[in-house]
Amino acid sequence: MRFETSMRFETRGVIPADHPALIGHFPGNPIVPGVVILDEILQALADWRVDGRLLSMPTVKFLAPLRPEQAFTIRLVDAGSGRVRFECLREDGQPVAQGLLVPVSDPPELQD
Repeated sequence: MRFETSMRFETRGVIPADHPALIGHFPGNPIVPGVVILDEILQALADWRVDGRLLSMPTVKFLAPLRPEQAFTIRLVDAGSGRVRFECLREDGQPVAQGLLVPVSDPPELQD
């Protein structure tokens, strides 16, 4: 499910228990690695803004674990000056991650 406006984007997802990044990641008590969560956030940015390539993530905070098969919501909000605030929430409303994305601005046209 997706929700989209020019100022806000929301999408939902689940990381499957057989995701390759989970192998050996706390056997018997698996959690989704932060890099997998960030990959989902970057995919949401690309889905929202076709030209949404990332320049930097100046702020990222991981606040709670996400388990395999646990549903989550990613929310992206235009923060002005080309920046995008993000949050990832578990299905119970607990924040998993939040931060700020700075997408690449298109370079100026080269002049001959």
